[in-house]
Amino acid sequence: MSTTPETAVPPSDARLAEKLRIIEIYRSIQGESTWAGLPCTFVRFARCNLRCRWCDTTYSFTGGDDMPLVQILSEIRALGVSLVEITGGEPLAQGNCPVLCEALLERGHTVLIETGGSLPVDVLPADVIKIMDLKCPDSGECESNFWPNLEVLNPLQDEIKLVIASRRDYEWARAVIRERRLRDRCRAILLSPVFGEIAPKQIVEWMLEDHLPARFQLQLHKFIWPPEQKGV
Repeated sequence: MSTTPETAVPPSDARLAEKLRIIEIYRSIQGESTWAGLPCTFVRFARCNLRCRWCDTTYSFTGGDDMPLVQILSEIRALGVSLVEITGGEPLAQGNCPVLCEALLERGHTVLIETGGSLPVDVLPADVIKIMDLKCPDSGECESNFWPNLEVLNPLQDEIKLVIASRRDYEWARAVIRERRLRDRCRAILLSPVFGEIAPKQIVEWMLEDHLPARFQLQLHKFIWPPEQKGV
């Protein structure tokens, strides 16, 4: 995998004038998913259509800067990392998100997108790796899950994340994994605790007891840096 993909800008590419509202662009390590631990450039979109009770990025709901794609691509190139994650907020709440994904793929990047699972993911280019949430009851947004998304996931590359705050959440997740055959629909099922709200050990014990076909994960960045720190 190249660490500095080709990002030359074709002068006639009209897409590059398109704008997206961006909160921050920064380089860190990937803290979650099967890509955890790898150097990664993050592009955090502004706006979100959900209001999960435990959200740790509420600062992305408002503000941000309207940036043309050419500027976004230039800042990503300057950071020199081929793995890029588009996150939020909710990236799919902005219509030009697929355009940025396409431009990054064309320039040799591996592209991940972290999405809340409430908006259709089939608008994305096929090679974008989707890390899609399914919202558990304690999030307050369980009714927002857009279930048709399960039909379009790529089982060879896409991942499903369930954030757990309680035993109720765990039991809901367990039922969804089994009844909707999630093991057949994605590359990995990820169970993640709400930081500071439930003991990670508790979820692990439940998973082992139930022989759950899922991967437990922690948010690595919250153990490397202070949990509230931005830009990491």
